[in-house]
Amino acid sequence: MADAAQDVAVKEGSLDTAKDLFAGAVGGVAQVLIGQPFDIVKVRLQTTTQYSSALNAATTIYAKEGPLAFYKGTLTPLLGIGACVSIQFGAFGFAKRYFETANAARSLSAAKDLSYGQYYAAGAFAGVANSVISGPIEHVRIRLQTQPHGAARLYDGPLDCVRKLTSQGGGIRGVYRGEAVTIIREAQAYGMWFLAFEWMMNADAARNNIARSEVPAYKVALYGGLAGEALWLGSYPFDVIKSKMQTDGFGENMRYKSMRDCFAQTWRGEGMRGFWKGIGPTLLRAMPVSAGTFAVVEATQRALS
Repeated sequence: MADAAQDVAVKEGSLDTAKDLFAGAVGGVAQVLIGQPFDIVKVRLQTTTQYSSALNAATTIYAKEGPLAFYKGTLTPLLGIGACVSIQFGAFGFAKRYFETANAARSLSAAKDLSYGQYYAAGAFAGVANSVISGPIEHVRIRLQTQPHGAARLYDGPLDCVRKLTSQGGGIRGVYRGEAVTIIREAQAYGMWFLAFEWMMNADAARNNIARSEVPAYKVALYGGLAGEALWLGSYPFDVIKSKMQTDGFGENMRYKSMRDCFAQTWRGEGMRGFWKGIGPTLLRAMPVSAGTFAVVEATQRALS
């Protein structure tokens, strides 16, 4: 009897994970389509000094490269970010259920709600799991976003970029340039993201004495947007270092020897402000992108339940 109950629990857990993965993939596509124009402005501000502001960057890109330039490098994230967000929500759901089971075993009662430390840990776990593919995907996207326009372009597309990064960077290491800081950023970012969202959703449900699934869609979007602000405010300096390392040269053209060296050079050359370059358009982007992601994921999960 106990074995049969365990088999049922395993099957239910696998089904829940599959639902989380699918909902995350749908949310990831929405995330890319909403956020890509903001992201290219952010990366340009982080990695060059030719723009005086986010507005100047946006207008310059539009004037010199045309409107389609705001979707440079979109193919890679459109294919990859869907997978990334799928992994984020799948891993978060898996970790969340693990903590619920552990809490229930300790209390010898029904599954117990997570502490907010556990929500953060589950989000950090999702970020680390996601970093395995988000590192190279974002590296390729950033290279494509920052390459010269027109005849001076360096890469013909994502596959050509991967090929050149591999040949110039010593194999797979070239593609995974900046992976250490990517892992740190992902853990912190998604720990904050999921923690903020779950706290706001749980607080709303408790305040109005309703089930979480009854929280209105507009509030889901609002809380998702605010969680996006928390994500970037809690992790942005790591993202700046990641962008700098992933636009750096190789061999004799390499400016940053390591993550630590990049931090040190940024501090010496730009001070504290250097770690927050581009934060304006990033926060502007975060609200609609994160709102759309959580709204789509939550709606998909509710439809599948």
